[in-house]
Amino acid sequence: MTVTVRYFAAARAAAGVESEAVAVPVGATVEILLKTVRAAHGDELARVLDRCSFLLDEVAVRDREAALHDGALVDVLPPFAGG
Repeated sequence: MTVTVRYFAAARAAAGVESEAVAVPVGATVEILLKTVRAAHGDELARVLDRCSFLLDEVAVRDREAALHDGALVDVLPPFAGG
């Protein structure tokens, strides 16, 4: 199945793209998706992902074992400074 990942701020810089379609197996979780993008983009993105929060279809995800579905949208949000 295919999931769209959108990267913001430092995650965008580390990934080198604003968004991408990522193929994951049926039944994949957020954690499996994160392993897939870490493998594709390397250590710099891996370091950023360790500090990020995530939205799944515009809803905050705290459980990285949350199941994905075909066509899901995952936003990668690094910590933001300011207020």
